[in-house]
Amino acid sequence: MSKLYITTTQNVPLFFTPASIGERMLGYIIDMIVKASYVISLYYLFRYLKLLDVFINMETWGQIALFLAIYSPVAFYSLVSESLMEGRTLGKMVVKTRVVKIDGYQASFTDYFTRWIFRLVDIDMGFVPGVLFMLFTRHTQRLGDLTAGTAVISEKSKYNLSHTILADINGDYEPYFSRTQMLQFNDNDMRIIKENALYAIQNRDAALMERLTTKIEEVIRIKHKFPTQENLSGK
Repeated sequence: MSKLYITTTQNVPLFFTPASIGERMLGYIIDMIVKASYVISLYYLFRYLKLLDVFINMETWGQIALFLAIYSPVAFYSLVSESLMEGRTLGKMVVKTRVVKIDGYQASFTDYFTRWIFRLVDIDMGFVPGVLFMLFTRHTQRLGDLTAGTAVISEKSKYNLSHTILADINGDYEPYFSRTQMLQFNDNDMRIIKENALYAIQNRDAALMERLTTKIEEVIRIKHKFPTQENLSGK
């Protein structure tokens, strides 16, 4: 199975593993159990409250309206779940998968709606179209994913802030450089600066920090003090 390559809005490349057909089917089965539990619970509730006879004796349009009201949570389950839980349903949470946009942006309600509509073709027609598309597409995408520009990925490999050019800082941090000065560096430059600065700090390498600072000074043409060996050793 090929890796899914996504470039984030910060131009940081990330690699994800597309969810396998087995993972997607298992997530679907769990969601079906959730929906079936809702229907069965509601049936016994109606039976306990003796509302089944009332339903049977209603006019046809009343029966249709009540049925639609009861069935709506089942019909809209995946759409609402993915929209509220950032591409997850209860089944996906258990299996640790989620829906993402393959262009690196956050999937929108329109994307989830597109996937939901195409369930009529992918899933409700006996699973055959959906399984065939997942088998023969590069990232196990069903037709709804291809149309929405999404994919289902495995979340078993986590990515966090440390995998980007960003970093956590203290609230009292005072920047040495202005925004205009730092715009002279592209994202790859910032990645290199971050990696070398962290390495210098962790290894108390004042010489590396000095070379890094000197290089930055050459680019922005402003002189700054660089950390000494004492600074790096925490004294």
